Amino acid sequence: MKYIIIVPDGAADYPIEELGGRTPLQFAKIPNMDFLASNGTAGYVRNIPKGFSPGSDVANLSILGYDPRIYYTGRAPLEAVSMGLSLSREDVAFRCNLVTLNLSDKKHIVMEDYSAGHISSEEAKILIDEINSMLGSDGIRFYPGISYRHIMLWKNGSEEIECIPPHDITGKEISRYMPIGRNATFIKELILKSIDILKDHPVNQKRISEGKRPANSVWLWGQGKTPSLPAFYDKYKLKGALISAVDLTKGIGILAGLHIINVPGATGWIDTNYSGKAEYALNILERVDFVYLHIEAPDEAGHQGDYKLKIKSLEDIDRIVIGKILEEAPKRFNEFKILLLPDHPTPVKLKTHTPEPVPFVVYNNRKVEKKNRKFSEEIINSPDIKIEDGYRLMDFFITGHV
Repeated sequence: MKYIIIVPDGAADYPIEELGGRTPLQFAKIPNMDFLASNGTAGYVRNIPKGFSPGSDVANLSILGYDPRIYYTGRAPLEAVSMGLSLSREDVAFRCNLVTLNLSDKKHIVMEDYSAGHISSEEAKILIDEINSMLGSDGIRFYPGISYRHIMLWKNGSEEIECIPPHDITGKEISRYMPIGRNATFIKELILKSIDILKDHPVNQKRISEGKRPANSVWLWGQGKTPSLPAFYDKYKLKGALISAVDLTKGIGILAGLHIINVPGATGWIDTNYSGKAEYALNILERVDFVYLHIEAPDEAGHQGDYKLKIKSLEDIDRIVIGKILEEAPKRFNEFKILLLPDHPTPVKLKTHTPEPVPFVVYNNRKVEKKNRKFSEEIINSPDIKIEDGYRLMDFFITGHV
């Protein structure tokens, strides 16, 4: 048996007026997802435990079978692990976004874009290196990652700070959402100092001249210390691999002992290499039992508030990724199972994550169940099975029992 998990990040949504009261999943042409829903077991799963922020970190831990109430310590340390950074037990990692602030009114600075126009990794590295040279010290270091996603390490730092994700405050005045708590003043000062360093940087001057958004500030959030996860193999006796363009999910995979597959051209955005992700997933399954295929594009479209891009991402995933897997897997493997689900909703009208349950489908090519239904949020209202503790879904997928 081969096991394939496909996670279109943030695919679940709310009804949208411009779509006639339908969600992007309900509106999109996704025949392959609908095939899985019509020929498999469909249910609802709650990946975000009550009281937890609805982040992809929490949700993807749940999907991989790890109870966030036991293993979650913060987002940034997971990304730091993926980037190969070494943290001592006392070090605190912070996620460091490059963002675009509207600086036209100094008294009312607004978060314009949490991703600085999805800045390229090459441009971002130049800016993060400059921030590190100006603000770094023996205790503080900034490390470049991919696109707008970077890391700050604070040796012997404090994690007792309340920080707001920048994608939660798009279009809002930042003064109301600055870090608070013990030692928060230090983090706030780093953010404000970064504005003076970046606003007139040549990289940003060039971006502005090209009609692009400047990366004129950093935003620090998602802090935590490195967690310890038991190996996925020890629990399920399956050798596994993970494919993602996002350091967060890669970090979880590394800590779980999964083999990380880096696909050329995988960007975490609408222009990602969908075909390559499908091909690499099929190829690695020749050598392992289990592959976790994470696709970020629907989530990013949700954060942008763009339902057209979200629909496009869903249709691309359906046609290029799931279509290819459904065509090729029967030729390569005698028996396989597919688990399809979003990690959490990212409603277009809110531009951020929400904690509601999401639909899932488990398809077994040897045990087809015939029902006429689409893959959409409607499954939540009439599920074959309900799973309230998301980390138990993996047990159901692998063993057939919760």
